[in-house]
Amino acid sequence: MALRKCIRCGTEMVEHCSIKVEGAGYGIVMTTDDRKLFPNRIGKPQVAICPECGEVSIYMADVEGKLGKTPISES
Repeated sequence: MALRKCIRCGTEMVEHCSIKVEGAGYGIVMTTDDRKLFPNRIGKPQVAICPECGEVSIYMADVEGKLGKTPISES
């Protein structure tokens, strides 16, 4: 698997970090459709951080088969 490169400066990023809500014991969970009452959970996002410029990238490590045919809405 290729390592992530920073979109700002091109430096190799530190992967597999996590994101938490300060003051709470829970993190963030991503779902397929926020319009549904009980959307399908995709999983917990991971974070990559650039040690050079501090750029943060939020990504899903394994999304294969989890998104299905969910339409992407345009904002």
